[in-house]
Amino acid sequence: MNPASAGQLKSSGDDTDADPICNKSMIVPKRVNVALANSFERKDRSWYVKSQIPTDLSIQVDDITFKAHKFPLISKCGYISSIELQPSASENGYHLKLENFPGGADTFETILKFCYNLPLDLNSLNVAPLRCASEYLYMTEEFEAGNLISKTEAFITFVVFASWRDTLTVLRSCTSLSPWAENLQIVRRCCDLLAWKACNDNTPEDAVDSNDRCLYNDIATLRIDHFMRVITTIKAKRAKPEITGKIIMKYAENWLPLIDDDLEGVRGYGLGKNELQFSVKRGRMEESSSLGCQEHKETIESLVSALPPQYGAVSCHFLLRMLKTAIVYSASPALISDLEKRVGMALEDANVCDLLIPNFKNEDQQKGASSPEAYTIYNVDVVHRIFEYFLMHEQQQQQQVPGKPNISKLLDNYLAEIAKDPCLPITKFQVLAEMLPENAWKCHDGLYRAIDMFLKTHPSLSEHDRRRLCKTMTCEKLSLDACLHAAQNDRLPLRTIVQINTQVLFTEQVKMRMLMQDKQLEAKEENSAGSRDDEIKTLKEELENVKKKMAELQSDYNELQQEYEKLSSKQKGTQSWGLRWQKVKKSFQIKREDDETRDRTRRPSSTTPRTSLRRRMSMS
Repeated sequence: MNPASAGQLKSSGDDTDADPICNKSMIVPKRVNVALANSFERKDRSWYVKSQIPTDLSIQVDDITFKAHKFPLISKCGYISSIELQPSASENGYHLKLENFPGGADTFETILKFCYNLPLDLNSLNVAPLRCASEYLYMTEEFEAGNLISKTEAFITFVVFASWRDTLTVLRSCTSLSPWAENLQIVRRCCDLLAWKACNDNTPEDAVDSNDRCLYNDIATLRIDHFMRVITTIKAKRAKPEITGKIIMKYAENWLPLIDDDLEGVRGYGLGKNELQFSVKRGRMEESSSLGCQEHKETIESLVSALPPQYGAVSCHFLLRMLKTAIVYSASPALISDLEKRVGMALEDANVCDLLIPNFKNEDQQKGASSPEAYTIYNVDVVHRIFEYFLMHEQQQQQQVPGKPNISKLLDNYLAEIAKDPCLPITKFQVLAEMLPENAWKCHDGLYRAIDMFLKTHPSLSEHDRRRLCKTMTCEKLSLDACLHAAQNDRLPLRTIVQINTQVLFTEQVKMRMLMQDKQLEAKEENSAGSRDDEIKTLKEELENVKKKMAELQSDYNELQQEYEKLSSKQKGTQSWGLRWQKVKKSFQIKREDDETRDRTRRPSSTTPRTSLRRRMSMS
């Protein structure tokens, strides 16, 4: 295409102040009042314009030939009007071949109808090819007002971008339009709009999971390069990590295979016959070629590179699934290491089924393997590295593993599962069992169960290996039920059984001692309760004596009051008063002696207030 030559041709016509448009040796009027075409019909690999005027131009697009008139095309297409048309060798007229035409023959058919002023039906499916094709043919406003470039551009701006579903449709149609769609910024504008919509989408999470037509799910149906453009734009707009993670997880669910690691039976030992049997299930058409595997590998690497670094943006289950798929498709070691670190940071949310990573080996790796260790069912080395990353992360966060009992329980259950593998060496099992610090376990019942399963699966272990394996657990941390079971387990080494029996006896002895102490405490409590009852009884008796003395004092006081009123003379009153006062004084003295005798048997602290009370009473 040469837009400059098209412009020069247009300007040359204006300079001559003539009505016609000059195209080489032919002069045609600008306007024609008669209809050149009524309709189009197809015969074999050719399209023909039904018209009373014979066609004079043959245009080939891909393997389809269009028989048309030259005038409608050169009046709207700057590219055709600017080139020198070659005469046709087989027919009358001219021949033109359009190489690498955007949209192919279907798009050119629509453009041809537009050039003949037939109705143009623009929609989200054909607007992008028409926009690229109109740019290819240079259908600008210089040749006709309201030409195809302006019409398609207005439709994209005001119609397509008003709906994210239409935007997605246009973006999908750009797959075969490279590099035109990129140069015209159609892909960039669509990705920017979808990213903006995703950042401002208020759809609840329940609706996202249940509605297949929501924005997130539709973005996950894009091609990987367009999808990565959208994700990059979303991250650049500082969207929530959960939004990015949810879209990535949905995309992986749609496009990546599911590794089913449920093994059927135990594998044999023959080389080439015991490779891991895993099934690959897909929700779409399966690609079994090497190109399909390469596409999966590139998709995994792209998705992992786009994962948000924040904790909780994606689930641990998803990370482990990506790790399994990356191992199966032989992703780069750096990518696998990155996934292992991410899993280690989120290991608390993992479960045993997720950690059972198949030990997949391709044919070359199987041919180079010579020891039975190479044919283990599960990839134990990957899990070992995951636990190492977990411990490193906890150390960096200055947190202690004992505060997370889920980790020790997870390791116990994982050991119990891999212990069923007859090819698993004792060294790998022991190293895994000793990964966590000793204080991470409150109870070793789960570890004992895993060790017992390993001994049951490997009956040919020597006594030395059995003792070495049993050293990983502490007998003092076994419950009574586990101790009773181990005491009768003939798979354990003799030394371990003796230790466990000793532990059982010690536990029973401690229980008996605690029981005896409880009984002694109960007896002491009963004795102390009896002594308290005696004290209460003594206090009650003393209180009764005090009440009697007070009654006697009150009676003496009443008698003195009566005698005082009867006295008429001072002498008689004085003599009688002296006798009565001696009687009262004697009574108080007797009471004081009794109280002092009683106070000697009590606490010294209670003596002072009572003594002061008696002194006041005696002084009165």
